[in-house]
Amino acid sequence: MIDIVKAVQEADPSLGSYVLVLRGDARALAGPERFVPEAADWIAAHAPGARLARVRVMLSPYPGGTPAEREVSVAAFADARQLAAFATAWTGDPEPEGGDDAAG
Repeated sequence: MIDIVKAVQEADPSLGSYVLVLRGDARALAGPERFVPEAADWIAAHAPGARLARVRVMLSPYPGGTPAEREVSVAAFADARQLAAFATAWTGDPEPEGGDDAAG
């Protein structure tokens, strides 16, 4: 993952130091270039100035593999606190409805 972040930062230095590369199936994404409305609302409230970008990078499919060009979705934040809060809220599995009682 560090290699991907480094490649993104080299490809687009304007994104800054606090970037999070999102998987294509990330629940925060409505598509490769836009957040779902709930994630966009969360960003407006908790990470003003954060943005989503598409970045073209060369990535190896596995260590030692031949790099290939790929486009990735990148969330860029003003500081580490915003990045960590977003990652906590939007990259983990959502909590089940009903809390602990839902299991059983």
